[in-house]
Amino acid sequence: MKIISIREEPSYAELATRYIQSKWASKESMMLYEDCISHCINAQAPLPQWYLLMDNDEIIGCAGLITNDFISRMDLYPWVCAVYIEESHRGHAYGALLLEQAKKDAQRHGFPHLYLCTDHIGLYERYGFSYIGTGYHPWGASSRIYAARIE
Repeated sequence: MKIISIREEPSYAELATRYIQSKWASKESMMLYEDCISHCINAQAPLPQWYLLMDNDEIIGCAGLITNDFISRMDLYPWVCAVYIEESHRGHAYGALLLEQAKKDAQRHGFPHLYLCTDHIGLYERYGFSYIGTGYHPWGASSRIYAARIE
């Protein structure tokens, strides 16, 4: 398994964009991912970061590290987002590899915590995250917010 950072290996940007769009984008949000991923490459700030999880030449997962995951708790950051593992590769804790990479990058830039929002209960607790409350999305939905201390 290998994690590709799009910032460190920008030749993967187009592939990452198509893959992440296929997993997370709607027709209306395709440009959001394209714009964010393409601009992460030369960003002056440490965020955003985008990752692909590769098994040889096959993409088996992805994740992002961003300033806000469309949630009301804009006082909290950075956020892990767009975590996805292909169904055929689930059950092997490969998502933990992406979470650990996000934690390392967040810690390297001086962030003491990492956050994520999800509707999953019991999944992210296995990887050091604790439920801290509910947040609200612009489209009216709510999500559970989790935090992990990374110092």
